[in-house]
Amino acid sequence: MTVREGVPAPVSEAFARPPGAHDSLQRPPTVPDVIDIVVVDTAQPREPWRDPRSDVVLGEPAQPEPAATVAAPATMERFTLREALFQRRLRPGALVMLVIAALAVGAAGGAAALLLGPRPAGEAASPPVTLASAQPAVSRPPGSVAGIAARVLPAVVSIDVRVGDGGETGSGIVIDGRGYIVTNNHVITMATDADASVTVVFNDVNDGLNDSAGHRVPAHVVGRDPASDLAVLKVDKVSGLTVADLGDSTTLQVGDAVIAVGSPLGLAGTVTTGIVSALHRPVRLGGAGTDTNAVIDAIQTDAPINPGNSGGPLVDATGAVVGINTAIRTLSGDPLSGGSIGLGFAIPIDDARQIAETLIAHGTVSHPSLGVNVRSATDGAIDGAQVQSVDAGGPAARAGIAEGDVIVAIGTRAVRTADEMIVAVQQHAVGDAVPVTVLRDGRSMTVTVTLGAA
Repeated sequence: MTVREGVPAPVSEAFARPPGAHDSLQRPPTVPDVIDIVVVDTAQPREPWRDPRSDVVLGEPAQPEPAATVAAPATMERFTLREALFQRRLRPGALVMLVIAALAVGAAGGAAALLLGPRPAGEAASPPVTLASAQPAVSRPPGSVAGIAARVLPAVVSIDVRVGDGGETGSGIVIDGRGYIVTNNHVITMATDADASVTVVFNDVNDGLNDSAGHRVPAHVVGRDPASDLAVLKVDKVSGLTVADLGDSTTLQVGDAVIAVGSPLGLAGTVTTGIVSALHRPVRLGGAGTDTNAVIDAIQTDAPINPGNSGGPLVDATGAVVGINTAIRTLSGDPLSGGSIGLGFAIPIDDARQIAETLIAHGTVSHPSLGVNVRSATDGAIDGAQVQSVDAGGPAARAGIAEGDVIVAIGTRAVRTADEMIVAVQQHAVGDAVPVTVLRDGRSMTVTVTLGAA
């Protein structure tokens, strides 16, 4: 073999070319069409990798490695829980680990049952939540409904009239610190019975009484007026009363916000809201169980009013009383079964103030009268109140009004129905000289009538 200079002998022997081999990595050219036949001596070990001229030779098929012998698993010793616990077949450490594992499995199973198992009816399937804490109290401005209600409610009372096993309930308003309360006549009509008792229940009063039903104080009737459906009560020996602020109903306009306060269906201190739906709406009042026979020049409102609201206040956005809640209209015609449908009516406070002052001063009220009986009439073009009869010697007779005349105006107010004629007269006082316009035989004429007393 060729030994290179500077190469150690062992390396040269391992990697040098055999003797006679060319120094080039290329094999020497072979003679075409000459096939070298190599006889393989299988008896001698061969190292063909050392000879680059060696041909590929098929040897013996590869034999699989003998399978490794797998030792049979040792037989596990079995014993019962009793033997493990009492015969100490397990080491203490293993026993402790077994107990811990059992507890862990039990806890996991319980949690799964709690989350996935059936829940009581109505219980949400969501995970537990933390409820937010209460927020600080909100300061409500005086002009809000809550602020107005807080000021008005102490001046509103519930009224209970009892006669034997029967009775009547309603609402009222404290209008004077000496104990005067205004309400509707139909609320206290039963008080005229000799055996009747009248009780006023206050929301805020210093009378030394404070039971579960409120501050209950006996009251007596000062005066009542069936022609206006107003009445005045009085309580004695009571101090610290909250008096309602009385407003001006002439300043109201349709659409103004209003609040009704009272005891509908016996629910004291109830507050409802709405608007003024109409003004100067003639509404006739009366019915069984009361001697009220009135036509009021009503404020119409959609604030919910129900039986028991009668006599309570209708207040404006400043908290001033602008009306006395008096009547409702229902689809059934029966307020006890029909309830509120958004058609409530209140007596204007300007009319109520005048009647209340007169009742406190004199106990009775005189109303102006024209001295005629009328009915609503129309000829298809003009509506009015047609005179059916004239009181002999009365105001209308003295002014020359005759049967058959149609009254179409009193003062500056138009008259289209018989009820409108009544409320138009009520806007004046006894003794006032009032222009009255009538139609007679197709001609219009105006006469002056000095109103008498009814």
